[in-house]
Amino acid sequence: MDPWLIVLLLVVIVGVAAYLITRKGPQLPVGDEPTESVPAGLESPVDALPSVVSDEPAAIPLVVKAAPTEVSVASPLSEASASMTATSAETAPALVSEAAPEPAVGVTLVLGRAAPAPLAAPRDLGAIKRGLAQTRGGFMQRLFAVFSGKKEIDAALLEDIEETLLTGDVGAATTKRLVDALRDRLDRNDLADSERVWEALREDSRRILSVDSPGFGSAAKQSPLVILMVGVNGAGKTTTTAKLAGRYKQAGQKVLLAAADTFRAAAVQQLEMWGQRVGVTVHKAKDGAKPSAVVYEAVARGVAEGFDVVIADTAGRLQNKAPLMEELRKTRDAAGKACPGAPHEVLLVLDAVTGQNALSQAKEFREALDVTGVVLTKLDGTAKGGVILAVVDEFKLPVRFIGVGEKADDLRDFDTAEFIEALFSRGDGGGA
Repeated sequence: MDPWLIVLLLVVIVGVAAYLITRKGPQLPVGDEPTESVPAGLESPVDALPSVVSDEPAAIPLVVKAAPTEVSVASPLSEASASMTATSAETAPALVSEAAPEPAVGVTLVLGRAAPAPLAAPRDLGAIKRGLAQTRGGFMQRLFAVFSGKKEIDAALLEDIEETLLTGDVGAATTKRLVDALRDRLDRNDLADSERVWEALREDSRRILSVDSPGFGSAAKQSPLVILMVGVNGAGKTTTTAKLAGRYKQAGQKVLLAAADTFRAAAVQQLEMWGQRVGVTVHKAKDGAKPSAVVYEAVARGVAEGFDVVIADTAGRLQNKAPLMEELRKTRDAAGKACPGAPHEVLLVLDAVTGQNALSQAKEFREALDVTGVVLTKLDGTAKGGVILAVVDEFKLPVRFIGVGEKADDLRDFDTAEFIEALFSRGDGGGA
């Protein structure tokens, strides 16, 4: 073979070999760099983020979404969700986790739904006077008779006033306070005639009932407002619960009733009947469920489904039964587990007809619970309405509502000036 041909072949072979050795592999287009590897078992890099854990049961679910500026938690609506945005400007897939009691460092949480608006307080002095007709026709009429025709103001008059107040279930301690105040005025010659005595008694009664207290429901900084109704059997607790629910319903609020009186099947049925009548939802559990479990479920449902108000009708119990009172404390604590800060109001329902027995009830319930107010029912059916002075004077509990009839709108906001005007009115019925 021609030597030059052999040399040419060798050059070609060497050149091909050099090309194969030194050439670069195929390049990806700019912007198509491979993504980082994902650990086995994770669907996306977001799954590698740490879970947010809550110690509280039934926490509100949070949906975490990336956004450029702030973090906010939206109100828990019917979908039982809240949203927040992260300070990172990068967009990441949504992550659903449980709510944590405290936000992460550098994150601000803004809780969403506002508390329900306060109830409107319609004024109807005539209705209050009619509701207090028996009380005015009872001990108040006897009290007025003490003053009739009296020209001389002396110790005998004060003794007659004291006896009349005691028979009106005003209570020994409160009666003594009122009479002592009159005696002091008499010693200072401040009481020139019986009319001045009457006005002084009226003013002292108004002062007793004027308890300094926050507005009803103001403790709830966001919805739902949780109200716990307590009291003995027969006080009108279930009826009052339903009437209060009707008031909130008329005000445009979304109301949930908790049938926590599980000791009596008839109580659950009664509340269901009332719920249908006033047009609100009733939450109930299976027979035999513990009252605390029912309240926990109802409050958690109220949070999740966006209710404005949750009112729990608890089992009536004798105030001297320690195990039952302990169960009531558990019910209160269950509400707090489902919604921190709940219950925002604990209303003690007292039957005005029971007179002085209402004092012992108030004493025991107040010691067992943080009672925030009193509802005095059946004022229209008794001459013992003076017990309201004794309860407020001894325990410094504000009266929130009074019941002056059977109709739903006969549950009235308690207004001190209005009540005193109706109580000390010397006319009959709805007149002045």
